[in-house]
Amino acid sequence: MRAAVIGGTGFYSPGLLDEERDLTVATPYGEVALKEGSYHGKELVFLARHGVDHAFPPHLVNYRANIWALKAVGVQTVLATAATGSLNEDMRPGEIVLVDQFLDFTKSRPQTFYEGGEAGVLHVDMTEPYCPEVRRHLIAVAQQLERRVHPKGTYVCTEGPRYETPAEIQMYRQLGGDVVGMTSVPEVVLAREAGLCYATLALVTNYAAGISKNPLSHREVLEEMARSQEVLRKLIFSALVTLPEERNCACARAAAELGSLGQKSMQQGD
Repeated sequence: MRAAVIGGTGFYSPGLLDEERDLTVATPYGEVALKEGSYHGKELVFLARHGVDHAFPPHLVNYRANIWALKAVGVQTVLATAATGSLNEDMRPGEIVLVDQFLDFTKSRPQTFYEGGEAGVLHVDMTEPYCPEVRRHLIAVAQQLERRVHPKGTYVCTEGPRYETPAEIQMYRQLGGDVVGMTSVPEVVLAREAGLCYATLALVTNYAAGISKNPLSHREVLEEMARSQEVLRKLIFSALVTLPEERNCACARAAAELGSLGQKSMQQGD
């Protein structure tokens, strides 16, 4: 099994990889820069979601190119990091939430690989958006490492790049949101269409607007990510090393209703 890490804000370098090398992958949506290497004999791929030096804000990230590139190089499992604000006082800055659901408030992002024509149209099932098997594995590894993580939570995805208003945060809380960020959608949806097992480790970097006592800032996010970087990296790499080779979830069969045509389209890059 080949696995990948998608690094979000403040997580721009994989670290720990042996024989690290750069790779550029051409996709129908543009080129994607990856890093390849190994860790304890496992082949791994790293993708910086926002590019070098955080070049792309969340609403301009080329999500389709990123996921297509990972699929093209043989990735089957993805662990994605995300810097998030907390809507839930029990989820404090510095803590990790293994989100299991999302609420989508994005506005202008392409959300699918399947836009008709030869590719077909896919109404992908998102009952369990984040791979339940990978999430259970992450929870077990966290317990072994004696690291406290929140085993579930609802991720509210906003368009960005601005932060939310207190009124919006109040609404998201009433709808059941736990953390808020700007990148999980459509990334998680595209990963499912591509048949990848995908899980997000949401690091709480601050309380959201109206909950925090201070004005929000990008610097605050980067500082908390820097403080928690090693804990997050330890959990991710420990999980990847012990990840089961066999996949028993339904993620790989997400596009099965399209038959061989849809799968062939992604595999060949048509």
